[in-house]
Amino acid sequence: MASILLKTLIGFGAITHPPKSSPLHPNSTRISPISCRNSYSRFGFSVHSSNPLFGAAFSVGFGAMSQGFWASNAVSDGGSGGDGGFRGSDGSGGSSGGDEGGDDVSSIFQWYSMALDKHPVLTKSITSALLTLIGDLICQLVIEQASKLDLKRSLIFTTLGFALVGPTLHFWYLSLSNLVTTTGASGAFLRLLLDQFLFSPIFIGVFLSLVVILEGRPSQVVPKLKQEWPSSVVANWQLWIPFQFLNFRFVPQQFQVLAANFVALAWNVILSFKAHREVVLK
Repeated sequence: MASILLKTLIGFGAITHPPKSSPLHPNSTRISPISCRNSYSRFGFSVHSSNPLFGAAFSVGFGAMSQGFWASNAVSDGGSGGDGGFRGSDGSGGSSGGDEGGDDVSSIFQWYSMALDKHPVLTKSITSALLTLIGDLICQLVIEQASKLDLKRSLIFTTLGFALVGPTLHFWYLSLSNLVTTTGASGAFLRLLLDQFLFSPIFIGVFLSLVVILEGRPSQVVPKLKQEWPSSVVANWQLWIPFQFLNFRFVPQQFQVLAANFVALAWNVILSFKAHREVVLK
């Protein structure tokens, strides 16, 4: 997995070797089951978004599916209906171990959904902290191939993930939803423009500056920004523009930070690499 991630990051040109249970209720969407064959497990969870690309309804499901097919029809105001579903095992017999594993996944997702409802900022902050930690560890062990972990560096990176990244993204995405009320692809495109060409360049600069300051190198803030900020912004656009359009288009607002965090695992590796590459003074 690490080697695949490394090849992906190098493919983006983001890293070079130095010279380095709470159901969702999407707006304006009615959900109605249309078919059920065989059976599905005790818990099923689905996310539906109206007016997707090509006029077909978008459906993502989570749940412990076993030997069955479950589909739903999401009909939005002015939109056309579409079918979405997941097919389980085609075999005649089901494994109880597989069902239990699916139930575990369902329970975790249900628990996380409840945590988002009750403590949205804290939940997103903890999630961001864990993913920034993992990203920095991958950077140190796989990209830089360090013989010994720099625990202070990981602690600073993780702290910023908890105190800065999670809360900032929560309120930014919330503000975007309130600021851009246009629905459909046009609304997603407007949010994308604001996110990538206004928010992201500023946020990347702030993040890189704080890493350098907290590591006790305040005199290197300006040289670090001159060296790494432009390429970091470009790498950010390469990775995030395609994903964020889909995120703003299809994912309910309360789950947008969660969705972004999974892609952020790769981004955190890039950011850790750039934040800790030695500054070349000219």
